[in-house]
Amino acid sequence: MSIQDIIEGKKQWRAHLARVKALPPDYQIVYKEMQKYLFKVGPVSLLDESLLPGIVDFFEEGVAEGKGVLELVGSDVAAFCDDLIKDSPTYADAYRESMGGDSGTTRK
Repeated sequence: MSIQDIIEGKKQWRAHLARVKALPPDYQIVYKEMQKYLFKVGPVSLLDESLLPGIVDFFEEGVAEGKGVLELVGSDVAAFCDDLIKDSPTYADAYRESMGGDSGTTRK
């Protein structure tokens, strides 16, 4: 990764955060909770730069339609996040595989 890539990545991240800050306060709160949860769970797709911007796209559409954030995601934000990444490998999955396969537990 070059310095230019790092600078471009920071520009994209700042633009992303500006979009989040433009959302209504309730949407911002839910987005931040989703972001914390997803960073903790660690889906590999989080780094491909489509998951978080996709959530913002979804939220912007909800705002445009006059919907409340909980109308979009439901009352269990963690379950909504789990559903978003249900088919995505996590870093824990990758680690488990590198250690010799499945430990008998799977994420649902």
